[in-house]
Amino acid sequence: MEKEVLERIEVAQGDITRLALDAIVNAANTSLLGGGGVDGAIHRAAGPELLNECRKIGGCPTGKARITKGYNLPARYVIHTVGPIYSGRAQDRKLLSFCYLNSLKLAVKNDITSIAFPAISCGVYGYPIKEACKIAVDTTCDFLKDHRTIKKVVFILFSENSHAVYQGYLKLS
Repeated sequence: MEKEVLERIEVAQGDITRLALDAIVNAANTSLLGGGGVDGAIHRAAGPELLNECRKIGGCPTGKARITKGYNLPARYVIHTVGPIYSGRAQDRKLLSFCYLNSLKLAVKNDITSIAFPAISCGVYGYPIKEACKIAVDTTCDFLKDHRTIKKVVFILFSENSHAVYQGYLKLS
């Protein structure tokens, strides 16, 4: 991967709801009405206004992305994307890649220069972290080559193991 692209990527361990960036990405479900894991944490931290705005959107298909305000979060926006439930089929890879691609396209469209991603589909949706990491990083790096307006991408991982997987993959790249 190109040095110029890698210089715009950061890997961190922690709580995505505490990041003061232009946008954070929510690993949402198709209803966009909150759930467990990252989704629940973002909804709790953002406050009830986020749920009200999500109700008006009317859901989101797998692989697509929608944008809302950040409300009580330090991030100005939340980009909601729905990852695939892992089944081991080739379609999973394509849908997961679309989650990152469509989130990044929304970021560019909304003049977002800094964005954070969790490990989409790696919690209750069961995507293996090593495979998901490769898809996330490769898709993001390919996008960043042609889109210089995004200055910073943070992959923020909750668990130490996931953080180590991302750190290791980016060192190999």
